[in-house]
Amino acid sequence: MSTHAKRERLLLADLLEAAGPDAPTLCEGWNARDLAAHVVVRERRPDAAGGQVIGPLRNRLERVRGEYLAKPYEELIQLIRTGPPRMSPFGIKQLDEAANTVEFYVHAEDVRRAQPDWTPRELDKVLSNALWARLEKGARMMGRRSPVGLVLRRPDGQTAVAHRGSPVVTVTGEPSELLLYVFGRQEAARVEVEGDNEAVDKVRRAKLGM
Repeated sequence: MSTHAKRERLLLADLLEAAGPDAPTLCEGWNARDLAAHVVVRERRPDAAGGQVIGPLRNRLERVRGEYLAKPYEELIQLIRTGPPRMSPFGIKQLDEAANTVEFYVHAEDVRRAQPDWTPRELDKVLSNALWARLEKGARMMGRRSPVGLVLRRPDGQTAVAHRGSPVVTVTGEPSELLLYVFGRQEAARVEVEGDNEAVDKVRRAKLGM
């Protein structure tokens, strides 16, 4: 049975392939090749991927990333499509769904929304609710760098507190757009932001995300 993570994985691979290795992305300083290498290393080289959060592993991460960046772009795309190796934790369906649905959704939008002619993507209700569930659980982590209080609100009124503080900024939008916002893609997210002008500007410029 197909899962959200699998569908988003294939979409990401298709978008990267269509865009080409030199295409821009929303990831600052990264083109499509950089993003593809990041995805592959994260899944296939856990010994190096920890360098994203563990300082002593950073040099190892950069070395391994360099090795993958040197591979043919088409090979990187195929590695994304085929998924993690059999012994990878990401090979477990439940973990793949929990860890990769959001990861692949955000990176797919990183590719799509960096193009000048992008259009909003309509998500089905089931995926939208799944993204909201992930957002509720991870809002505090993703919003921890907010310089002011930050509340995320769905159009139906459901809310999640991403950061406690004062003054408070409220961001309203579909779960997919709210995820992009708290993952540091504030300029690309289609949301409504309410609050004191100065506070809104601080959140807009903040380095949100994991």
